[in-house]
Amino acid sequence: MRALPNKIYRTATAILGLALLGAGPALAQERTEITITRQPGIVYLPSHVMEKMNLIEKQAEKLGLKDFKVKWVNLSGGGAQTDALLAGNIQVVNTGVGNLLLLNDRTKGSVKGIVASSALPLALISRDANIKTLADIKPSDRIAVPTIKVSTQAILLQMAAAKMYGDKDYAKFDANTVQLGHPDAFGAMTNPTSEIHNHFAAPPFQFRELKSVPGAHIVVQSQDIIGSPLTQSQFFCMTKFADTNPKAIKAIFAATLEAQDFIRKHPADAVKMYKEVTHDSTSDADLLSYLKEPGMMEFNPQPQGLMKFAQHLYKIGTLKAEPKSWKDYYLSIAHSLPGN
Repeated sequence: MRALPNKIYRTATAILGLALLGAGPALAQERTEITITRQPGIVYLPSHVMEKMNLIEKQAEKLGLKDFKVKWVNLSGGGAQTDALLAGNIQVVNTGVGNLLLLNDRTKGSVKGIVASSALPLALISRDANIKTLADIKPSDRIAVPTIKVSTQAILLQMAAAKMYGDKDYAKFDANTVQLGHPDAFGAMTNPTSEIHNHFAAPPFQFRELKSVPGAHIVVQSQDIIGSPLTQSQFFCMTKFADTNPKAIKAIFAATLEAQDFIRKHPADAVKMYKEVTHDSTSDADLLSYLKEPGMMEFNPQPQGLMKFAQHLYKIGTLKAEPKSWKDYYLSIAHSLPGN
């Protein structure tokens, strides 16, 4: 475990405290209840800790928002989450960096991040003995991803294809992808008759597949493609919500820092909370062993690898506005963090 996250936690908390000292009186129009969505998996562990410990509600109360309520909703893919956000049905999303970048670009900056929550490694798992590397993927092979074209996994495949075959062939693997939430993809991988032999999984699903699916092996991991940790989940919202609900934003930011610090100090308790919320049947011992794997404690508030991701999307024409700084994609409350 690296010492950097604790240093970041102390610095960001101190800066947040200064911001709160200068905060004005409570705004009458601030909401007293919000809905936050997330996807399945231990990637979202900070959100499970936040839910079980009522951390956002406690931080909101400190800021003068009494009886503040948070409703957590689980959705299988980032696409469903972002659709709900744009429709105004929910206020905050906790999902991947690709969705944040695409919505920010599509709305001309009207969607921005609040704080990152994790940068755990993703892994492409195959049960096909003939697929050892991405170069072995044939047109008939199917790869399960949470959302085709726009999920973090789908974009990582594009980045890998661009490196392997040149920028003009960045979409080479798009036709191989099939949209399945991680639990459904896991079910398909364990079904011998399923056509899904490959799953670009998020924790803990890759570890479960490696343990329970005959012949399952890692083809490639996210850090192999991007060359560094990559933020897999962050909280983001419409800027108009942030403008009218500044205390809710500060509460989410502070609660995320608190949850990440709790996970580092009390991983066994955090795992129990994850199981209580998700009803995951994986044993505590197995989940704790997953958290000891390389890169599995990257629960950090700063966005990681965002600019590499954004530059790829701009280069292939997905983003219309040229990426200048990661801060352009995040609210000012996060600008003190050492993002990249």
